[in-house]
Amino acid sequence: RAAEWQLDQPAWSGRLRITAKGSTAFIKLEDKSSGELFAQAPVEQFPGIAVESVTDSSRYFVLRIEDGNGRRAFIGVGFVDRGDAFDFNVALQDHFKWVRQQSELAQQAQDLEQGPKLDLGFKEGQTIKLNIANMKKKEGATGNTRPRPAGPGGLSLLPPPPGGKSASGERPSSLCTPARLPGTPITDSLLSWPQPAAAPAADVWGDFAKASG
Repeated sequence: RAAEWQLDQPAWSGRLRITAKGSTAFIKLEDKSSGELFAQAPVEQFPGIAVESVTDSSRYFVLRIEDGNGRRAFIGVGFVDRGDAFDFNVALQDHFKWVRQQSELAQQAQDLEQGPKLDLGFKEGQTIKLNIANMKKKEGATGNTRPRPAGPGGLSLLPPPPGGKSASGERPSSLCTPARLPGTPITDSLLSWPQPAAAPAADVWGDFAKASG
């Protein structure tokens, strides 16, 4: 119980630091001006006997300090501010949480090394089959389709109707043998096409004769 201590007249006052070396944390009590070490408490596990909290306050703890020569002593320490006591607890918890995580990772790596390894290589005489029938079918379906020829603007060009003028202004010649459709008799009206009237002869050099120079 912290109430049994002489809280109004502490035997020593200074600063507290927590350092770590490997998996062991060290609580160091140092002079707040010179940094000289007053006492040190190695902590190998938390919670544990090296650090214990009192029953009547959250700001006071009992530390087991060691001098490195085998001598140990239990002393009571306290924080003026409750927030500093909270940070003291959190710092110890974070360190040993990290220690547990490192131990679990090392154990998992060891289990993987000792466990059976997967052999994904082909054995002698082993074969595999690939079903590419669907792939060939798709390729053949797309290869048979041919794009239709398109004219300017993406429109298909159709042949001119009989008797119409072509793009050059000339009429197509009459058909020698008309195509006969099934069930359609061939008549003279289909074979006789109206002939265009002969254009009168004109002097093709008239325009050049009239031109000056």
